[in-house]
Amino acid sequence: MHEEVIISGFGGQGALFAGQLLTYAGLFEGRQVSWIPSYGPEMRGGTAHCTVILSDEPIGSPIVRNPTIAIVLNPASMDKYEPLVAPGGILIVNTSLVRRPAQRTDITVVGVPANDLAYELGNVRMANVVLLGALLATKPIVSPDSVKRAMEEEIPAHRKHIIEPNKRALERGMQYVAEAVGAR
Repeated sequence: MHEEVIISGFGGQGALFAGQLLTYAGLFEGRQVSWIPSYGPEMRGGTAHCTVILSDEPIGSPIVRNPTIAIVLNPASMDKYEPLVAPGGILIVNTSLVRRPAQRTDITVVGVPANDLAYELGNVRMANVVLLGALLATKPIVSPDSVKRAMEEEIPAHRKHIIEPNKRALERGMQYVAEAVGAR
């Protein structure tokens, strides 16, 4: 297994946090991992993205040009990363904010109203984890239990109150995709 993932959105949407959870989950499963964050100078409100590589083999380079998976949280990220996803790859789209349909037909596109689902759970800032759950339901590159373990072990003590809500957000994203696939 070798997956190259880009998670992108506005600063403050939690793209980097979602990438960290994915990276730690990969570590817990014994995979080779790479996580590289990138954000604009404004941080909150600017652009933020990270690249995550999960592999069963040593990683030759942490640079990702054509990700096998992209999670896009906002319209600018959709415009930037949809064209770059490798043919046969997966694009997970936050349809609460991204209104235009994907143009590509050679990739799997999964639309999830992540902001709406996170709002229903009590905090729109969990849309990132809803989308991570959607990814795992689409392609289980790590187990949900490993992501939950990452939350439990890597979230600092002063933020422990976000663990249970984020576990629910992960489950909700997975449930949404399972229901959407079942409805087809």
